[in-house]
Amino acid sequence: MASQLDALFSRRRQLVEDFLAGAVRDSAVPETLARAMNYSLLAGGKRLRPVLCLTCASLCCEAEAKVLPFACALEMIHTYSLIHDDLPAMDNDDLRRGKPSNHKVFGEACALLAGDGLLTDAFACACQADVPPERLVAALAELARAAGSAGMVGGQQMDMECTGRDNVDLEHLRALHAKKTGALLRAACTCGALLAGAEESLYARIASFGQELGVAFQIVDDILDEISDPAVLGKPVHSDREQHKATYPALVGLEKSREFASEHVRLAVRALEGLAGEDARELCSLARYTLERVV
Repeated sequence: MASQLDALFSRRRQLVEDFLAGAVRDSAVPETLARAMNYSLLAGGKRLRPVLCLTCASLCCEAEAKVLPFACALEMIHTYSLIHDDLPAMDNDDLRRGKPSNHKVFGEACALLAGDGLLTDAFACACQADVPPERLVAALAELARAAGSAGMVGGQQMDMECTGRDNVDLEHLRALHAKKTGALLRAACTCGALLAGAEESLYARIASFGQELGVAFQIVDDILDEISDPAVLGKPVHSDREQHKATYPALVGLEKSREFASEHVRLAVRALEGLAGEDARELCSLARYTLERVV
């Protein structure tokens, strides 16, 4: 997602980058730990989750500046998950976003603590959102559910349990990815709507968009691990296959995986059908571009 997404979301991405640059600057944080946290947090990336949060809040008529700390908390949580995923005890990846993984630079113990710090500090950061307390509490609860044991953490556990197994069916794979990847992507959208106080009908449409985008994004990620180049992807390729992970291409093949991704993108776009304004158009463009990376 390079130049086209840059054109779509460059302004909001810059807001996120500027905020994150000062997110880990407390003098009470040990210097090495702060360097490890910032090493991964400021390493670039698509900033997809905070941009989704900002865009969905704006779609519901809330000012970006008021929800920016919460949006950036999503990126802090996402970054922690990447640090931990790369550890030898998990996926054992040496490369992330074109750079050595956190534990290759700072050691495993410090990488664990850097992830712990980002996860915990994210909730303090989210609490800086300038919205009514009842909206903030609802969004915090949504974020905690998506990131926790019933969401992303649970999905990672399911992923480890499925690694090396030959009897994973499509229903189980969908449940795994709905938690591991889909939950936080959906929450990026729904938290934006909750922070903005969206009406129930609009919230439901945004939630549907986020859910379908999350599924499509994971399928595309699985495909890219098969067909992309490490220099382009910024991380090792074929690692899923080498570790015998449960993926869509492994289960149904590349062409069927593309068909599944296309259907979920179509459903994501349909969820926002009829909504006017630049925010809705940009969200639909994002969904479509997700698919263009692999077709």
